[in-house]
Amino acid sequence: MSDVDFDAVYQGKPLVEGSGIAFDLAPWDIKAPQPAVVDLVRDGQFRGEVLDVGCGLGENALFLAANGYRVTGVDGSAAGLEQAGRRAAERGVDVTFVHADATALTELPEQRFDTVLDSALYHCLDDEQRQLYAAALHRVTAPGARLHLLCFADVDAGLRFPIAVSQDNLRANLGAHWDIEDIRPGSYTTSLTPEVFSRIGEDALANLGFTVDAQRVRQDEQGRIVGPIWQLRATRH
Repeated sequence: MSDVDFDAVYQGKPLVEGSGIAFDLAPWDIKAPQPAVVDLVRDGQFRGEVLDVGCGLGENALFLAANGYRVTGVDGSAAGLEQAGRRAAERGVDVTFVHADATALTELPEQRFDTVLDSALYHCLDDEQRQLYAAALHRVTAPGARLHLLCFADVDAGLRFPIAVSQDNLRANLGAHWDIEDIRPGSYTTSLTPEVFSRIGEDALANLGFTVDAQRVRQDEQGRIVGPIWQLRATRH
């Protein structure tokens, strides 16, 4: 996803330079934590100090911190982190935000974190970057640390996301450093609605990598489009 300018997206500019296609909200900005993350917290799947890598606008990190976890949010977009910091201040929630390359994480100390959350970062990387990323996460996590990773799935469920990945890809790129315990289908809530898709147009969406079947696409109770993900759980070697 190297052609996506995340700073531009957070500033209301086109997702891809020259495409002319901009969204009122970043497609992943639902102004709340992902429901899948809420479920993980409810089920006691986080422990100790938490790293939210690819935290974006910080909604998952803020939710975790509000539930009593010590959280560090990392992202490569300065514009996204600036907005995340403002949201944290407005809500009186304490999260440490760090501007860093997720494939290196050199700004973070070794063996610090007990749980990692990756909500929609992995699929943004190419395979070489994914392998570096797996190693970087291994370096900054404690022995036995947990990884919860949500990524776009190569599944036709009415909406097919750009840069969707396979379960085999996850195993190949993470397996050197992480014991993968489970990969299951899940759902990712977007800020997009059928009206947004209609305004942008089918051809323009296809150029961005979205495949949409209006008859089968899922929506939540607020009318937001929901797409397929893989939900992975792993433990650090």
